[in-house]
This record gives sequence, structure tokens and C-alpha cells, in this order.
Amino acid sequence: MSKSPESVAVVGAGLVGSLIALGLARKGYKVTVFDYRPDSRDQSSGKTNLRSINLAVSARGIDAMRYVDEDMSKEALKGIIPMYGRMIHDTKGKQESQIYGLFGESINSIDRAKLNESLYDQIDKFNKLNGDLKIELKFKYKVKNVDLKGVPTVVCVDPQGSDKETDVVKFEYDFIIGADGAFSQVRSSLQRYIRMNYSQEYIDMCYLELYIPPGPNGSFSIDPNHLHIWPRKDFMLIALANADGSFTSTFFGPWKLTESLKEPKQITEFFTTNFPDAVDLIGIDKVVECFTTYPKGALMHVTCNQYHHQDKCIIIGDAAHSMVPFYGQGMNCGFEDVRILLQLLEKHKGNRTDAFEEYTKTRHEDLKAILKLALDNYNEMSTKIGYSLF
Repeated sequence: MSKSPESVAVVGAGLVGSLIALGLARKGYKVTVFDYRPDSRDQSSGKTNLRSINLAVSARGIDAMRYVDEDMSKEALKGIIPMYGRMIHDTKGKQESQIYGLFGESINSIDRAKLNESLYDQIDKFNKLNGDLKIELKFKYKVKNVDLKGVPTVVCVDPQGSDKETDVVKFEYDFIIGADGAFSQVRSSLQRYIRMNYSQEYIDMCYLELYIPPGPNGSFSIDPNHLHIWPRKDFMLIALANADGSFTSTFFGPWKLTESLKEPKQITEFFTTNFPDAVDLIGIDKVVECFTTYPKGALMHVTCNQYHHQDKCIIIGDAAHSMVPFYGQGMNCGFEDVRILLQLLEKHKGNRTDAFEEYTKTRHEDLKAILKLALDNYNEMSTKIGYSLF
């Protein structure tokens, strides 16, 4: 009589949660994924709150996807655009290219939401090819906590219940993986069971998304194969290309400055003075609309140690190490978490206690270093890289 596959709950259906679900299922685990959001592919669900800052996919992220499945990686990464360097824009509109390497090295731009939906499509494809061992996606299930006293249990708000505080449903698994982001409910629950060192810090910086539309016939208005940066010391603008000819642009600035830009006249003067060529690309009316109506996002970083409790629960991705976006490695680190955890489970022949302990021991120092680099790189992006132009 064959042994039943071990069951695992993945909390969080973002990029990291989706990839670990695929990786575990391919190794024979029975996987259920929980997320409080609706399926973003469902048009009737409206706009989700998935972050839409474009992602820079590096070799470490691509290698992790290839480890899970080579064909899946090719399919999911169809829309990437290689960026071979930075394009620095000064206040006069002059541009200077700063190439990353001598041998054509690049990082790649990709739309966050489209990559996430592509991973959902890969889950659907996996399910069609694997009759009994399917990945179950439980959208609209808000996880309140996880109970690790006995059998690992996910406690969710009952989506059919009338009282969001008292109406709950519970699901038992062999183990739980928390991939539920910087405000992780799994991490919060985990802290009740282990002596976790934990810190959370907001930086005095917010972000606001802008948009550069495609040119005529879907053409690119600026070079798509560069990360475009408008460095202005205390604030900056960046832009990354999308496959449809558009660019996702993001303004980063101190909260005090950003919140002081309230009136259309102020916003117009600020942008035409500091980003004249970007105004031509975005359109000043659209800039004003974004500043007066769009939400502004906070930036924070989270560190913690350790990442697991016995063989029952472990956290990965932003749940374990949320970082500011200035080094372009947040998702790549999360994907690398997936690869390393899967490799350790294989190394220890499914012994989760040993795999989780080695993961915490070996992963923490690397993550601390990358978190620091992410903070340090903001100073470089906003100031140092523009010195040759000013």
C-alpha cells in the first residue's frame, strides 16, 4: 500500500507562494495555497492590490524558476525585457548610458502582476496534467493565524460567514509555509512558539506609480533596454519597460515632500523643473492626476531570525526578509529561498526538521547582507550615479 503524500499549506499566493507551490507539488507534496485576495485573472474581481512596481529579474531568480521547471520558466518569463545598463537623465533632458558589464550582462524587466498570473496559469496547467495530486488555490481565504501546538492548522476567516471575527474555518496539514508578505500572519503566529529576533523599520520614503504610454504602433518612447533613472539627490524617478511598449514609472521621495505636493500648480512646477523630459513622456495632466488621486506606498524592511518551528512551519520571501526595492533583489531573493528550501528537503530526504534547521542556519547571513545592500543602493541610485552629469 503506497504512502499518502504529505500535505502542505502555503499561505500567500504571490510570486514566492506560487513558485514554492509548484516546486513542492512537482516533488510529490499535496499543496493547498491560501490568499485573501480574489484571483486576479477574474475580470469581475476588479483591480487587486498586487503591487505593480516592475520587477528586475536577475540570474538568481531565473535559476530558481528553472530549478522548479525549465519549461515553466520559459513560459512564465516570455514577457521579460533585458536591461543592459542604466540610462541617467539630467534636469536638461540629457541622457547618459551606464552599461552594467563588458560582456552583455543584463537584468530583466517584467510586470509583477503578469508574472504572478502566469504562475497561476502554470498551476492550472500542472493540475490538468496531474489527476490526483493537484494544487488547490483557495482565493478569498483570509488567514487569521496558524496553530502549531498540535497538528499544524491554518485558521481562516470563513468567506461564507457573517461575522469576520468569530466565523472561522480550520484546515489541518503536515506542515505550513508562510509566504504571506511583509505583514505576515504566519510570522506573527510563529513568534508565539519560538524566540524569534524581529525588527521592522520604515524608511522616510514613499513611492507613487506613474505610467509612460506606448508610442505610435506600440513603439517605445525611450530605450527599452535600460533602467531609466532621474536621480535628484533626495528624490528620484525610475522607469522600466513593458512588453507592450509602455513603461512603468515610479516616483520615490520623502513623505514630507510628496505630501506637500497637493495643488496642480505645485505639482506642475515641481515636475517640469526636475523631470522635464519625463513630463513630455507621461503628460503633465496625468502626473497631476496621479499625485492628487493615487495612493502613495510606504517602504519598509523586515528582518527576523529564526525562520522555522520544528518541522511544522517555516517562513520565506517577504515574510522573512522584506526589503526596500532599490537593489532589485526582493523577488529574486524570494525565488532563491524557494530553490534552497526545495534543495534542502531533497538533501535531507524529506526530513523537515533537518531541512528547516539548515535553512535557517545557512540563509540568514546572506539575507542580512542583501537587506543592507538594498538600503545602500538607494543612496547610490539617487545621488552618486548622476554626478558625471551635474
